[in-house]
Amino acid sequence: MPSSNRRILVTGGAGYIGSHTTLQLLDTGYDVVVVDNLSRGRREAVDPARLREVDLLDTESLVRVMNEKPFDAVIHFAAYISVGESMKTPELYFHNNTAGSLSLLTAMIRTGIKNVVFSSTAAVYGMPTTVPIPESEPYAPVNAYGETKVMVEKMLNWFDQLHQLRSICLRYFNASGADPEGRTGEEHDPETHLIPLLFLAIKTGKPVTLFGSDYPTPDGTCIRDYIHVSDLARAHIAAVESLVNGGPSAKYNVGTGQGYSVQEVLRAVEEVTGRSVPYTFGPRREGDPPLLVADSSRLQRDLGWKPVDSGLNRIVETAWKWFNRARA
Repeated sequence: MPSSNRRILVTGGAGYIGSHTTLQLLDTGYDVVVVDNLSRGRREAVDPARLREVDLLDTESLVRVMNEKPFDAVIHFAAYISVGESMKTPELYFHNNTAGSLSLLTAMIRTGIKNVVFSSTAAVYGMPTTVPIPESEPYAPVNAYGETKVMVEKMLNWFDQLHQLRSICLRYFNASGADPEGRTGEEHDPETHLIPLLFLAIKTGKPVTLFGSDYPTPDGTCIRDYIHVSDLARAHIAAVESLVNGGPSAKYNVGTGQGYSVQEVLRAVEEVTGRSVPYTFGPRREGDPPLLVADSSRLQRDLGWKPVDSGLNRIVETAWKWFNRARA
């Protein structure tokens, strides 16, 4: 349990994973301030008293927030996350994700904050050669989004060497699910994630397009490692505790080691909701690997983390509960 005076600055805390992590930090006893420009986050996902409406690229405003009170660490979520969008407007992604992160790190150096947990991604691996994927798999991103995260990870290496700014990079696999108490959940505009897209197909009757039916997998659809957002939030708290207690910089995968195909997810949605999902198949999306599954044994060994909410039906149940509440 953290000391009651431990303070954390969360960038992008009005977003999907950021809002869940903020709630768990508060539940665990931390004092939290959220920085978000609300361009893609939801104001209602954050306690107004904790929100500072600041753009990540505004270094001077970040410095002012950091000087409000001493912070023990930063958890950095703020980023654009759509792979498809990153391939259409890469300049937007390098500006926001990479230059924005540099602005944040600059403000941290100026204000003496020495610990950061960075929201990275399995997209840094591209088409992996080893599955389950270990952290030793080399960088090989196949989209601009993944490249922006690689660049930030490399910056963090240099900031550790030259500024003693320690970092833990958490490479997520497929974040999914919603807060079990129904306090927040997944709402993207436009929505790009599979499970809420399946729900939308049920609600509207308009078939969802599933991309690719000819992958070299048992049922022809691609396989992904789905990690419950609450388990992701717990990984961030474990990473913060490691850093503030003097632990070293590190990079960890956050996944379950269990892969589910698109068809298996669709069947789980039909089972949980009791409704049929209308769907059609489209062509594969460029750059989509057939199989992405994490080896998260290093995270479990080093930080004592393990997934507890990431059974597929549990993920779908919490997401469905939130979907219906958010659209009531």
